[in-house]
Amino acid sequence: MSNIPAEFRYPHRRTLRRFLRWLSRLTLNTLTHFEVHGLENVPQNGPFIVVGNHFNYADPVPVIAALPFPLEFFAGTQRPSAPALAKLIPEIWKIYPVVRGTSSRYALKAAEYVMQQDGILGIFPEGGAWAQVLRPARPGTAYVATRTGVPILPVGIDGMPDIFPALGRGERTKLTLRFGRPFGPFTVNGRGRDRREQLDEIGHEIMRHIAALIPPEKRGVYSTDPAIRAEAEKVAAFPWDTAGEF
Repeated sequence: MSNIPAEFRYPHRRTLRRFLRWLSRLTLNTLTHFEVHGLENVPQNGPFIVVGNHFNYADPVPVIAALPFPLEFFAGTQRPSAPALAKLIPEIWKIYPVVRGTSSRYALKAAEYVMQQDGILGIFPEGGAWAQVLRPARPGTAYVATRTGVPILPVGIDGMPDIFPALGRGERTKLTLRFGRPFGPFTVNGRGRDRREQLDEIGHEIMRHIAALIPPEKRGVYSTDPAIRAEAEKVAAFPWDTAGEF
């Protein structure tokens, strides 16, 4: 892999990440009733992509705590709802930045290099944590999946937004991760609108796999309940520029 640029070598900061993974587990086990289900579905080795729902700015933390791999993550450069300390975490971990509403060619190139090195990449397909119900995927995740041709591992995260409100009441909330079975890989063909429609459908398929792993009332636009879908549509719109892939 000597032809891979140093900035894309997998993994970054191995020792530091090992410590941060231990710290994440310690913190979550101290502050919450942390449960992980479905670890038997996790592949033993990469390459693969981990996808999950995004209801809280700190959603990568339980994924890092649950998996033994030095995951690489995409993260938006805009994190207006996150506290100042939380905005430092991506820099410490070293993520691949995504400028929301753009094609983010740098991030796409990074994904290809990570997969070439049998790495594991974490993506939250909704592209932001502005709501606590499931919303449609941005096209970028499907695009990465089809460009790299690797399996996708879905995870449902339930309980992250409840941690600090529960602590304020002197309680520990239940935090649950559920890993589903890997699916894919996907391919697309054609051009233009036809290709975009295929990517959109792959995005929906990704989100349906995630929806099956979270409580029914949080499945948003992927719920079987028309009332839940109707309410979720009110917050489904991407709040940043929608011109690009992510």
